[in-house]
Amino acid sequence: MKPVRTLFVSAVFVALALGVAIWLWPQMPAQVPVHWDVHGQANGHASRLWAMAMWPLLIAALAGLTALLPAISPRRFEIKPFAGIYGALMLAIQGVMLVLGMAAMAAGAGHAVPMTTIALLAVGVLLMVLGNYMGKLRRNFFMGIRTPWTLASEAVWERTHRLAGWLFVLAGVAMVIAAPIPAVRWLSLGVVAVACLAPAVCSYFIYRRLEGLHPSEGDAP
Repeated sequence: MKPVRTLFVSAVFVALALGVAIWLWPQMPAQVPVHWDVHGQANGHASRLWAMAMWPLLIAALAGLTALLPAISPRRFEIKPFAGIYGALMLAIQGVMLVLGMAAMAAGAGHAVPMTTIALLAVGVLLMVLGNYMGKLRRNFFMGIRTPWTLASEAVWERTHRLAGWLFVLAGVAMVIAAPIPAVRWLSLGVVAVACLAPAVCSYFIYRRLEGLHPSEGDAP
C-alpha cells in the first residue's frame, strides 16, 4: 500500500475513534475503566478526558511512526524494499487499537462488552496477520525478530522469520479458540509467549549452523 493511502486509512481510523468518543462522552462517568483482568473485571481507571482521548491519540502516534520510521532507517536496513508489507502491518496494528478502543469506550459508558474476549480475539487475529507476512519482512531495526544474529545475516533473518511466521499463526489460532473459554485463556497467553521467545532463541542456533564459528574463535589455539 502506498504511503499516501496508508496515511489516509490511518486518518479514517483516528476519525472513527474520535467519533465514538464524542458520541459516548455524555454517558461516561468521571472515572472510566481502562484496564481489565483476564476475567473481564475492571482493575484500572482514568479520568473521562484521558480515557476518551487516549485511543485516537494512540492511533495517531502509530500513524506518525508509520511515516517516520522509513525516513530514519539506516542504509542496508531500509524499509522501502518491503514498504507495502510494512504499511499493511502497521495498519493492522492500528486497526486492532481501534477495535480495542471502541470496545473499551463502550464498556466505560456502561454497555455490556466482553472486553477480555474481544481483546484476545483482536490480538489473536493480529498475530495471524503478522505471522502470514513475517517471512516477507527484510532486515530492519524496527519490525520483526531483531537479534544480533538475525541482523548480522540475511539468511538467518529469513529462516528465523519463516519459523516465527508459523509460530505466530499457531499462537493466533490458539488465542482465538481460547478467547471465549475462560478456563484456558492463561494457556493461550503461554503459547503466545513461547511464539514470541522461541524464534529469538532459535536465531542464535540458526546463526551458528549457517555461519559457523566467529572468525576470532577460529584464531584461538
